[in-house]
Amino acid sequence: MNPIISKIGLPAALEQLAEEAAELSKAALKVARIIRKENPTPVTYEQALANLEEEAADVRNCLRVVCGELDIITIGTEALKMRHWAERLAEVKGGDPDA
Repeated sequence: MNPIISKIGLPAALEQLAEEAAELSKAALKVARIIRKENPTPVTYEQALANLEEEAADVRNCLRVVCGELDIITIGTEALKMRHWAERLAEVKGGDPDA
């Protein structure tokens, strides 16, 4: 058993994952706002990018703990979903999904 799971339990780890995922979502939206320049924010691009990096690390750590505890291996599913994403883009753009 993961030492974090043994301390806080699986339900709390899942809650932590959900919380961190929500924070990652907000961080990604903030970077998009800055890139688009349509809705000003006092946060600089560098600050927003640093926050995105921090939240991504939090989510990855939570995923590592939760997936490890539940014996979830995502590599195959990730590859499949990446391929589907590329195929959808190729359909819209009319091109090679591997390009």
